[in-house]
Amino acid sequence: MTNMYFDSAATTQLRPEVVEKMTEVLNQNFGNPSSTHSFGRSAKSIMEKCRKNIASYFNVSAAEIIFTSGGTEADNLAMRSAVRDLGVTEIITSRIEHHAVLHTAAQLQAEYNIDVTYVQLDEKGTVDFKHFEELLKSDTKKLVSLMHINNEIGNILDIKRVADLCKVYGALFHSDTVQSVGHFKLDLQDIKVDFLAASAHKFHGPKGVGFCFVRAASGLKPLIFGGEQERGYRAGTESLHNIVGLDEALRISYENLEKESQYVKKIKQYFIDSLLEKLPDVHFNGECCNPDKSTYTLVNVCLPLPPEKAAMLQFQLDLKGIACSKGSACQSGSTSASHVLSQILNDDLLQKPSVRFSFSKFNTKEEIDYVVETICEFARN
Repeated sequence: MTNMYFDSAATTQLRPEVVEKMTEVLNQNFGNPSSTHSFGRSAKSIMEKCRKNIASYFNVSAAEIIFTSGGTEADNLAMRSAVRDLGVTEIITSRIEHHAVLHTAAQLQAEYNIDVTYVQLDEKGTVDFKHFEELLKSDTKKLVSLMHINNEIGNILDIKRVADLCKVYGALFHSDTVQSVGHFKLDLQDIKVDFLAASAHKFHGPKGVGFCFVRAASGLKPLIFGGEQERGYRAGTESLHNIVGLDEALRISYENLEKESQYVKKIKQYFIDSLLEKLPDVHFNGECCNPDKSTYTLVNVCLPLPPEKAAMLQFQLDLKGIACSKGSACQSGSTSASHVLSQILNDDLLQKPSVRFSFSKFNTKEEIDYVVETICEFARN
C-alpha cells in the first residue's frame, strides 16, 4: 500500500539528525542534571546549553525558558498560576482555541469562580479587534489567551497587535504558539507576550517535550511541585535526550526556514490549485486559502459530498494510505463536529465533510496528485 502522511499539524516526522543526537545522549549522557558529580554536571551543561540556544531564537534570556512535557502543560502552567497566584479574575479567549486552553479556562472558572469571556470572531474565524478592545476596558485583572496560529484552520493572529493592546490596558497575555514555533520567527522583545507555549513534535522533534516562555519577574508559580528543577517552576527530573532533540529540531528548522517554508508553500498552493481544478465546488475553511492570513503548513477543506459519502470519507482515505485529519488529533475520538468549524460554518457546510491536510518538507507534488485523484475518484463513484 502507498502510505502518505498529511497530518503534520498533529505531529511531525522526526528528522534523522534529531534521532542521531538523541541517541548519542541516551548512550553517553545518562546522568541526572541535578546530581553534583561529573555525570550530573555533564548532563546539566548540555541542558543549559540547549536552553541558551532556544532562548536565542526568541531574543530572550535563558532563564525565561522553562522545559515542560509539551504545549498542554505549558498552557496549564501559565493559565492556572495566573489565576491562582497573580490575581487574575477574568480570562479573555476565543471559542476556537485549542482544548488545552478552553478546558483549562472552564476548569479555572469552576474552581475559582472567575469570568471567562469570548472575543467575537468574523465568518472566517478572525478576531474582531474592536470587540477585543472593548473587553479589555473592563475593570478586572485579566489574562488574555489567544493562539498565534489556529491548529485546525490555520488562521494567523496579529500577535503583536494583541500584545500591544494588552500592555495598554494592563492585561497579561498568554499565547499557545504550538503551531508557529519552528515555522515562524518570533522576536519576544518586539512581541510583548507574557507567556508562550511550544511543543517539539510540531517541528520534527520528539514528543513529550516542549517549553513555556515565562517573562522575567512575572510572578508565576509552579504547577508541579517537588524538587527545584527548572528554577523551581517545574519539579521533576528533566528529560535530557528529549531536550536535546527539541534544541536540534529547532536549530535545523530555523537555519533552513526560508528554503523549507518556500517549498511547503508551493506544496500547499499546488494542492489548492489541483483541488479547485478537479472539484470547483470545494470550500476552504477559515483563512487557510489566503497566504497572507494563514500558515503555509495546512489547509482545511470542506468537500461537496452527500451525507452518505461524507461519513465514509476518512475511512476511504485511510484505506488508500492517506493520513489526514478531520480536526485536532486531541479530539479524534469525538463524534461531534469540530468546535472550531462549528463557530464559523453555516449548517449546510457543517453537514459536509471537512478535512485538514497539513504539510511538511517530506511531502511531494506526486503525493498531492495521488491525494487529489483519490478524493475525486471517491466523489465520482
